[in-house]
Amino acid sequence: QTDWNIENRFQGHSDIPLNDTGHRQVKKAAPLLKNLAPDRIISSDLIRAQQTAQALADICQLPVAIDAGLRETHGGKWEGKTGAQNREEDFERFVNWLDGDDQPAGETGEKRSFIAQRAVSAIERALDNSINTLIVVTHGGTARCILGKIDRKSTRLNSSHSSVSRMPSSA
Repeated sequence: QTDWNIENRFQGHSDIPLNDTGHRQVKKAAPLLKNLAPDRIISSDLIRAQQTAQALADICQLPVAIDAGLRETHGGKWEGKTGAQNREEDFERFVNWLDGDDQPAGETGEKRSFIAQRAVSAIERALDNSINTLIVVTHGGTARCILGKIDRKSTRLNSSHSSVSRMPSSA
């Protein structure tokens, strides 16, 4: 969790750190993820994702590979604004985007299809034959784009700003 999550602000590429609650959340989640026996951890370059990944890396004694391809959606003109502000200032575009429209976020931001491609490419770069379990630390919008692009059956556990998805490597 970040302060901007609480305020319902579009974070996007804005480099907002975890708040105290966010730090407590990652400390609780890390031991659970350790039970997956990760071989590698990759993370978005944004600080909130790096802080999340580092909590797991510390207890697994693994390095974190940083890849900007896992960044959250660039929100264009919506970044830093609340959902209410974006609905007020750009209602039709914002609501259509929330409904899954593949137009640039905030008029000048990224399309979902581009996000999916860059993030899946980052995952593919991290995989090799020695990897049984890859932990990908990214962002909510990016995770949804990844799952939408990969044609696999997955198991998902969700909360407001986090999810765990298990995908078989053979699919």
